[in-house]
Amino acid sequence: MATINDNIFFVGLMGAGKTTIGKLLAKKLKKTFYDTDHEIEKKLGVKVSVIFELEGEEGFRKRETQMIDELTNKKDIILATGGGAVLSEENRRLLKERGKVIYLNAKPQHLAKRMAFDKDRPLLQQGNMLDTLNNLYQQRHPLYLGVSSFVVDTGQQKTQTIIHKIEALLR
Repeated sequence: MATINDNIFFVGLMGAGKTTIGKLLAKKLKKTFYDTDHEIEKKLGVKVSVIFELEGEEGFRKRETQMIDELTNKKDIILATGGGAVLSEENRRLLKERGKVIYLNAKPQHLAKRMAFDKDRPLLQQGNMLDTLNNLYQQRHPLYLGVSSFVVDTGQQKTQTIIHKIEALLR
């Protein structure tokens, strides 16, 4: 019987592959996939960028913590968290206690190439994207490492290679 300890949670910077890898792995492992940002949007009926605009990052982070608490209580799921979810000590605690946390690590220069034309990333809309990603990486990398059970590099690897690595780690 599945328990919350069978849950898999992905952390990492935006664009690292949390949603893409999460959906594919969930299908392969026959688990239910959730994405915190998508679930927040579904619940509120507006995009994350609108929430940031109306409530600021602090307002969004409160909603994110509520959603992480709700979703991590489910059984046998795969969850893609938002890139900044680890900024909250409460989120880090919930993730560590309720499943296996996999840090999808990608260098800022690889992420910048992937997201060059992405307009749905509120934190990348001001200034130089690479500088922003470098700053986020320096700030969050230690938090991702601290919360994770495993680290998988997603920088320049093919999606299927990443899935196989994760499956091997979970055995």
